[in-house]
Amino acid sequence: MLGHQKIWPTNRFSTLAGFVEPGESFERCVRREVFEEAGVNVVSMNYLGSQPWPFPASIMIAYEALIDNPQAAKGDGQEIEEVRWFSRAEMKAAVDAAQIILPPTISVARAMINRWYGPDSANDLTGGEAWRS
Repeated sequence: MLGHQKIWPTNRFSTLAGFVEPGESFERCVRREVFEEAGVNVVSMNYLGSQPWPFPASIMIAYEALIDNPQAAKGDGQEIEEVRWFSRAEMKAAVDAAQIILPPTISVARAMINRWYGPDSANDLTGGEAWRS
């Protein structure tokens, strides 16, 4: 599942993300952000890694998660305008047709997408890394 923020160009999609609240664990943050942004509950999750993010002096913590009711996922209408599920074939076709822009290859979000997609991601998911028009 990828999300599209209202402030992004029309076809830009990425993994869901958010900020940890004071006193909140990473795991609780994942559950809260997924519920706030997509309206679904996380039932299990797995830590994948992290990436320092220079501005605003943050660190991106990557988790993959299973949710309870995938069909019910929808953007919150405030921050996330749309959420979309992709099969591997659908993602490849959307990238090939420039229907979606994926995160830059240097980002942990892209690493998560590539991990899910599999070993052919470097060949199949090319282009679309420019986030600004």
